[in-house]
Amino acid sequence: MTGGRIVCIGEAMAEFAPVDGGLYRMGFAGDTLNTAWYLRGLLPSSWRVAFASAVGDDPVSAELAAFVAEAGIETEGLVTRRGMTCGLYLIRLVAGDRQFSYWRGQSAARTLARDRAELSAAIGAADWLHLSGITLAILPPDGRERLLAEVARRRDAGARLSFDPNYRPGLWENTRSARDWTGRAAAMADLVFPSFSDEATLWGDTDPQVTAARYRVAGAGEIVVKDGAGPVTLWAGTELFQISPVLANPRDPTGAGDAFDGAYLAARIAGLAPEAAARRARDLGARVTEWPGALMPRESIC
Repeated sequence: MTGGRIVCIGEAMAEFAPVDGGLYRMGFAGDTLNTAWYLRGLLPSSWRVAFASAVGDDPVSAELAAFVAEAGIETEGLVTRRGMTCGLYLIRLVAGDRQFSYWRGQSAARTLARDRAELSAAIGAADWLHLSGITLAILPPDGRERLLAEVARRRDAGARLSFDPNYRPGLWENTRSARDWTGRAAAMADLVFPSFSDEATLWGDTDPQVTAARYRVAGAGEIVVKDGAGPVTLWAGTELFQISPVLANPRDPTGAGDAFDGAYLAARIAGLAPEAAARRARDLGARVTEWPGALMPRESIC
């Protein structure tokens, strides 16, 4: 396909990251927004990349929307909620490791699927949709129903779905709910990007091959299991591949999995075979760990 439109659906947050002198720097990030960032950097201009969510009517939300637009990502799908704001998280460095504190109580993104007609307009005519387990987890159950119904409608019209389960236990009501909704989304997906550590926590998987097989049985099309610094396990068609890791000098793993998703999807859209796409995604994910924060500078992506 020479051109098209991909819509990433989910939550964007204000990020406060530590800098020298005990100060913090504000930026913006979020798993599906991060993937949109990398898609925009990797796809040709004939492909439009959009971000669909909800933001508040406060100055921070306005800065977020401006940041997304300046990145070349379409913002027509960003709806505004009066009296709300965007979520916020703060990063602390403890013994060389990163710890996160979150504030989501007034996050407008939790209402992104409040109205089916509004959601349909926000998504628009998409050739690809990308969402995550976090997208589902932050929504109330009726919002999840509306979102998956709209995804199904777009798929019936020819769109394809990319899904990263991205399990965060603290966002879900309970394990059963996380399993049910993740399974429903994965069964609709053409591409699924589980992380083995998440799947071991949620399902008790003993190795990445078990993860890939379970998603295959659930109905997912192509499955790419990420495993941190370990091999990538890929199930495409009837074949199972293992892609060896590459050496990196990790500084910060934030956003590496989201970059992997974007690189793999961009490569498959460009016509690369699954194994070649996985190698390209593995390489970018490794490079992202060498940068601070979730978003590698655009000029360094390619």
